[in-house]
Amino acid sequence: MGLLFYLLFPLLLARTSSVTVNEELERFRHQSLRLPLYHVRGQGPDLPQTLDTPLSFLDALAMDDARVKFLRSRLNKTIPSSTASGDGKSVSIPLNPGQSIGIANYYTRIGLGTPPTYHLVVVDTGSSFSWIQCQPCATYCHPQAGSLFDPSASGTYEELSCNTSQCSSLEVATLNSPTCSSSNICQYTATYGDQSLSMGYLSRDTLSFSMESLPGFVFGCGQENYGLFGRSSGLIGLARNELSMLSQLSFKYENSFSYCLPTSTVIGKTGTGGFLSIGSSSDSPSKFTPMLSDSRDPGLYFLKLSAISVSGKPLPLDASAYGVSTIIDSGTAITRLATPVYSALREELVKIISTKFSTVEAVSLLDACFNGTSDEISHIVPPVQMIFEGGAELGLEPRNVIIEVMEGTTCLSFSGSSNDMAIIGNQQQQTFEVVYDVANSRIGFSAGGCW
Repeated sequence: MGLLFYLLFPLLLARTSSVTVNEELERFRHQSLRLPLYHVRGQGPDLPQTLDTPLSFLDALAMDDARVKFLRSRLNKTIPSSTASGDGKSVSIPLNPGQSIGIANYYTRIGLGTPPTYHLVVVDTGSSFSWIQCQPCATYCHPQAGSLFDPSASGTYEELSCNTSQCSSLEVATLNSPTCSSSNICQYTATYGDQSLSMGYLSRDTLSFSMESLPGFVFGCGQENYGLFGRSSGLIGLARNELSMLSQLSFKYENSFSYCLPTSTVIGKTGTGGFLSIGSSSDSPSKFTPMLSDSRDPGLYFLKLSAISVSGKPLPLDASAYGVSTIIDSGTAITRLATPVYSALREELVKIISTKFSTVEAVSLLDACFNGTSDEISHIVPPVQMIFEGGAELGLEPRNVIIEVMEGTTCLSFSGSSNDMAIIGNQQQQTFEVVYDVANSRIGFSAGGCW
């Protein structure tokens, strides 16, 4: 950025006083990298159709529960062991829902190496470290869609030594201490609290998005990878840490990102137009709430849920009922609420929906289920608002409130949690543009960002 300023300064002096240096630099900053984002239960254009074997909903819920246990273990410190220069622009990427590659998350497509090869990777706001499965895959690589990344085929690939600052940063980013090979190559271990892990070499190579190439991206070249990653090639982390993809791209695209998660259903209806945008390119009018931190895990994104209303009427709860640490997370599907809050919301919604649709037995962790399709029940689902500190809100549509778990059975897409943590999951975030303005410590919401 300093070099850009030096080159521009003589030109800026020649301009009239009505255009300031700050205005000129702001013009360079407000572009973005935009990538398509897909849900695993959708069918993105980059997905080989021969590998489309949908995950069962019960399996997806089990994976979601494992995810929540992982986040709770991070806060409770019980996790089991097992930089590009730039010009101030921003970038944007398509997002896809992920069940078609066997995971209950969202994925996009990135390129690595010179020349680049392209890979489908999970997008995760709860992780700080990015990694990808690599040849020769010395121990084990899970089956994936497409080919493994081949470091030997890249003219810009390099492994990082144990003496580098990036190696020293691994313990915070991966929750595990790095080790050294006999040749002094830094080795990482990333664990996820549910026995999923990735192990391999700390590496650096060129990261590509369509026409955009960014040299020097630090990531893990995985040689042993197993767990709940489906048939993805790996994972990109967007949490608050110097090794996250966000931090590494912030030198070029500012320290902010946004996404819009497209809809998905078990029955096969999927939305389009999801995206991940790195930088401050959003033109949508967002309302913001403060981005909070929790000293137990500074990398995660926290906010303050102040109230929930149904049909414009707040739930009959004291403010203290909402006083738990609340994470917003792209990798958790079902929102978990503190027990008093969930009980009050459940009671109100069941009272309304059960007037026309009979209740049925629970499905896994979803304990408010009805005999009817989501299309049928959506007609009587009342407006639900999740209201955050500062006035930002998620005005939930029926698709954000209920989910058809099997044909003819529909449940509320909320669950209760212990009173030490709540999570705003991706089912409630779908179709909203969610803005993570890390530079200004705020999170924003804008309705109608995608479908």
